[in-house]
Amino acid sequence: MQLEIRHGRGRLDDEARSHIERRLGFALDRFARRVDRVTVFVSDENGPRGGDDMRCRIVVNLPAEEPVVVDATRSELAAAIDHAAHRACHAVGKVLDRRRDHRHGGGAGSGPR
Repeated sequence: MQLEIRHGRGRLDDEARSHIERRLGFALDRFARRVDRVTVFVSDENGPRGGDDMRCRIVVNLPAEEPVVVDATRSELAAAIDHAAHRACHAVGKVLDRRRDHRHGGGAGSGPR
């Protein structure tokens, strides 16, 4: 799994970069063999004005699928990263479950009655 981190304004400090790497490693590790690339975009939407303005967007590229894109906005960057990573884990899991069910003829209404 290849990870790319981008920051909208200024330089992202090492602590934030490390938090992103740890959190995404934890959230997506079980899917690592099936994920091509993960791109994380973090930005401060309102600058110094404050408020719920720290945004984290995670784009997960899976082979032969549309990218999985999740967003989270919180007042603190770490909280935005945590929430987006949690959402990415669930979204990727759903896509891969759907792929597995489709390949094995599963899905709604396919079982015995």
